[in-house]
Amino acid sequence: MDVQEILSKCDHTQLSVTATWADIQALIDDGIKYHTASVCIPPCYVADAKKYAEGKIAICTVIGFPNGYNTKEVKVFETADAVKKGADEIDMVINIGDLKAKHYEKIKDEIVAVKAACNGKILKVIIETCLLTEEEKIKMCEIVTAAKADFIKTSTGFSKAGATREDVIIFKKHVGSGVQIKAAGGIASLKDAEDFVTLGANRLGTSRVVKIVKEGQV
Repeated sequence: MDVQEILSKCDHTQLSVTATWADIQALIDDGIKYHTASVCIPPCYVADAKKYAEGKIAICTVIGFPNGYNTKEVKVFETADAVKKGADEIDMVINIGDLKAKHYEKIKDEIVAVKAACNGKILKVIIETCLLTEEEKIKMCEIVTAAKADFIKTSTGFSKAGATREDVIIFKKHVGSGVQIKAAGGIASLKDAEDFVTLGANRLGTSRVVKIVKEGQV
C-alpha cells in the first residue's frame, strides 16, 4: 500500500497532558506537510490551531476525554464550544459504565445530542474496546449506527490497550451503512497501519506514522 494513501487516512494526534502550543504547532506543520486527514488535539488549542492552520488541514478534537463519564450536558457544551472555535471533527468518548449497565437508550440519546451539537461536523464515537466484551462491542456498533454518528472508534489510547485487528473485523461486520471505522491506539508501524486499513479502517489515530516517514523508515 502506498505510504501517502496511509498518511491520508491518519488523524495525526497529540493529546498528551504535557503538550504545549509549540508541540501543537509542530503537529500541524507535519500534518500539512505530509497531507494527513486531520490533526487531533486537546480542546484548549482548537481556536489557535484553526487560525494557525489557515484551512490547510482539518482540526479534530476530543470530548469527554479520556474517561467518558462527563454528563451528556457537559459533552454537548464541550462539542458546541469546540465547533464554535473551529473544530472540523469531534471524537467523543461514551459512558462505559452506562454500557456495562445496559443503559443503551441513554448512550444513544447522548450520541444523538452530541451529533446535533456538531452542527454538521464529523462525529467519531470512541467506545474503548479494551474494556469491553465482544457482545458489548457488537452492541455499540448497533447503537452508533442507530444514532447516525459518522465513525465508530476503537480507543482513546489512554486505557490499558489500543486497537486490535479483531476489533476492526468486528466493527466491519456489525456497523451499519454510512458508519466508518477509526482504529486508534498502539499503531506502531506501517505494517500495523496497512493491516488496519486493509481490514476496513477508514481512519487511523496515530502520531507514529508521520514520525516513521520523517525518519525515513520506509
